[in-house]
Amino acid sequence: MNRQLAGMASLLALTLLSGCASMSGDECVTSDWHAIGFEDGSRGYTAEQLGNRRKACAKHGVTPDFEAYQAGRSEGLVEFCKPSRGFNLGSNGGQYHGVCSSHNEGQFLDAYNSGYHLYNLRSKVNSANYRINANEQELEQTQALIREKEAALIARDTLTEERVILIADLKDLAERVGQLDSEMHMLIEERVMYEQQLQSYEAVLADSGY
Repeated sequence: MNRQLAGMASLLALTLLSGCASMSGDECVTSDWHAIGFEDGSRGYTAEQLGNRRKACAKHGVTPDFEAYQAGRSEGLVEFCKPSRGFNLGSNGGQYHGVCSSHNEGQFLDAYNSGYHLYNLRSKVNSANYRINANEQELEQTQALIREKEAALIARDTLTEERVILIADLKDLAERVGQLDSEMHMLIEERVMYEQQLQSYEAVLADSGY
């Protein structure tokens, strides 16, 4: 465990922590491959990540230490495959790539699915809020346009032909206002429903210890 901690501390100084497999020549030569493997494993990266790192280092004539990397990745996966990590991954909308072993994947997936359901419910509430805000903005813009055209309609210098067009435009805009009002009512009802579902599920999670 001390070796892991020391390796992870040195790895913090490298850009590898971003998850990018691009590596400089110095990084390929001096890196602690056990620590890199541990970091990749603890992030839930698949074995393909080593292939990406191998390609990056091949450009510099360096071959990664496969055994050290694999040992570190296996230890990192033990940390990643804990239920708490699964829940956090799911609740943040992260994707699981099937890296956990059969003996701990069941609990991990249960927690991940619980978190992902929470993420979906939050996304529905956020989406409803976004659509309501967009609806309100369009409604304000449409009403402002109506006021402009009404002012132009009663202006003394407006030609008869222009008044005909303005009246037609005002009819279309009034219909759009009616549509927006109707949509707003449905969106608000939708948001209330999603908020209730979210609150109920959060209560279930709290009872389950999340």
